[in-house]
Amino acid sequence: MTIIPIVRCTRLKTSLAFYTQVLDFDCVEHAGDDDPSFSLLMRGGSLLCLSSHGGDGEFGQAIMITTDSVDAVFRRFRARGLKTPGNPDAPGAVHEGPIDQSWGTRELYVDDPDGNTLRFVEGFGIGPSVEPLRATS
Repeated sequence: MTIIPIVRCTRLKTSLAFYTQVLDFDCVEHAGDDDPSFSLLMRGGSLLCLSSHGGDGEFGQAIMITTDSVDAVFRRFRARGLKTPGNPDAPGAVHEGPIDQSWGTRELYVDDPDGNTLRFVEGFGIGPSVEPLRATS
């Protein structure tokens, strides 16, 4: 079984450019630029669907993405034009740059053009590529 989150967007063309040009997603299927439409994206072997169809989810959702290095991801995103509020060299909030959380993870939150939040997380106890746990008898 594969679970594919659907992220609602207003303008598919704008969101697709942000996800592919800034956030390292690859477009593996694209139904067209005219809204409503959808695109299927892939990053690190995981799928994500962008949709501008009215019934496909709500704006403002959060998606967690595990990574081996939040700092490396942040540097790459900034080099590609990601803008963050505040001082990214001394972040005071998780949307400004990588932050060590009290629960032991290092996180960076990135809002897409429609206010959905992608939470890039390091140290969650699983890496970006995880083998499933098998039940023991």
